[in-house]
Amino acid sequence: MRRRTFIAGLGSAAAWPVVAQTQQPERMRRIGMLTGLASDDQEAQTRNATLLRALQELGWTVGGNLRIDYRWGPGTAELYRRHAADLVALGADVILTSGTSTIGPVLQTTSKVPIVFVNVNDPVGGGFVESLARPGGNATGFASAEYAVAGKWVQLLKEIAPDVKRVAVIRNPSVASGSGQFGAIQAVAPFLGMEASPIDTREAGEIERGIMALAPYSKAGLIVPASGASLVHRDLIIALAARLKLPAVYFQRVFVTSGGLISYGDHANEQYRRAASYVDRILKGEKPADLPVQAPTKFEIAVNVKTAKALGLTIPETLLAIADKVIQ
Repeated sequence: MRRRTFIAGLGSAAAWPVVAQTQQPERMRRIGMLTGLASDDQEAQTRNATLLRALQELGWTVGGNLRIDYRWGPGTAELYRRHAADLVALGADVILTSGTSTIGPVLQTTSKVPIVFVNVNDPVGGGFVESLARPGGNATGFASAEYAVAGKWVQLLKEIAPDVKRVAVIRNPSVASGSGQFGAIQAVAPFLGMEASPIDTREAGEIERGIMALAPYSKAGLIVPASGASLVHRDLIIALAARLKLPAVYFQRVFVTSGGLISYGDHANEQYRRAASYVDRILKGEKPADLPVQAPTKFEIAVNVKTAKALGLTIPETLLAIADKVIQ
């Protein structure tokens, strides 16, 4: 009888390590987040809130099983490389980057830590991935619109301001997508009776000088393609367009809600929501090389009626009818 009791006790003891193992707390995972926007930028905070909600829906709670280390912009490539090195040193399990200007420096810093990017123009042409279907390295994510969208910007400018003959295009010549987007605009503009010229910019002073150079032209317009610098300096661009009474087309809605005339493009917040799913899959063991780069799933038009009136423009009813967001 005592022998049976002793053997039963051994069985219980053998189970102790298993019980102890199951009671171990889950290891906290770390995300490094690098963005070209400043920490006090309202758009940056809105995007971050979208990401956090999406991660929470997938079972990740900041302070519980997840920690996020932030590095904010704007800055130079050298600053972004230092930020990336900091995030790697902190033990990031995955780094989330936003914008074309940040992904390059991060890839130069690490070839091992998985990277998920959002709002990147032409990731293949930029050399960030081998192909959209098979990224091939340690980075994948969500691309901005193809260059063909640039034709839509020209079309909208012509529709809302038919008298425009000269269109200036803000671009960043230091990234491949800057020239790519301008080239697409330049190819379409003559068919709509316009001449396109670039404003090469990287910082606020260049932007101001480039736009103010349009002052002598009475039939000028402005197109602002996807660019981190344009997003950072959006208030300046919008104010200058208003001062010179320039009809302007922008690449995202946030410009229009801030007082710009009209925009056409993908929804940045949606990219952050979708990015959470890739972060989740990588944290659970999948490799970036196996996750295809995804294109935007929805494009939207936003128009600001108040701004149009200030510019002396009448928005066509046909355009108002198809707009996703109309600001009165």
